[in-house]
Amino acid sequence: MKARTLWTTLSTVALVASAPALASAASVSTTATSAATGGTTAAPTSGSTSGKGTGGSGATRKAGKAALTVVGPHAPITGKIQTQKLEYKGRIFEVGPTGTVVPYTPPQPVNTILGATGGDPVGTAADTKPELLVPGSTAEMIEGQAAAPEAAPKAVKQMIWAANEIVGKPYIYGGGHASFKSAGYDCSGTVSYALHGASLIQTPMDSSEMEGWGEGGVGRWVTIFANPGHAYMTIAGLRLDTSPVEDPVGLEGPEWRPLRSENAGFVKRHPEEL
Repeated sequence: MKARTLWTTLSTVALVASAPALASAASVSTTATSAATGGTTAAPTSGSTSGKGTGGSGATRKAGKAALTVVGPHAPITGKIQTQKLEYKGRIFEVGPTGTVVPYTPPQPVNTILGATGGDPVGTAADTKPELLVPGSTAEMIEGQAAAPEAAPKAVKQMIWAANEIVGKPYIYGGGHASFKSAGYDCSGTVSYALHGASLIQTPMDSSEMEGWGEGGVGRWVTIFANPGHAYMTIAGLRLDTSPVEDPVGLEGPEWRPLRSENAGFVKRHPEEL
């Protein structure tokens, strides 16, 4: 698993696996340390959406009978570069075929022989990516894929799960623009694919178009960084980028990467209410 910057979750989040929706985990409040502000941030409940922009210091949201106080941006967009391998050790869940949330069981190695006839389990596609969930309000890396935070709105989870589908594909200039389905992706094609996964756009955009898309500034969950030559995004504390800049692993193409130490030279945009 690649190096990633992790933020410490300070409270325990309970998941409930009974509701059929993708955001079926129970509504709970989580307090997490915000690397962007240095303060604490109360996470919204599962499936909820935040206010526009950063939410503002001291903005109050209602979740059932509980009042949640939002301080600054929810998801960090910068961080220190990690040079050592960091692995997530917490609980992992996945959304099952019927929409229920169940504990995640890692797949058996591809070359494991199963039974007298060998081969993979019946009905399991080789390229199927599980829709992973972790407690709290920050996405985590699980074996090269991103696990969505339970407290995130449904659209944020959908973006993360969609991006997992193309992580590891090669960088191809113009890839993902003629069609969302492509053998490889460039920078804006990668960002477009993630946004399309949450039905936020219907046609791919280039990086110049992204400079004027959505709302200005840093989002609470999602921030897009764009200029005429490049685009990337952060989602719930992870960076989705084709550029290996400030990534110790150094791979090119769509990958989940550590947050950059700074994002100078880019226009900051975000989806409405995210």
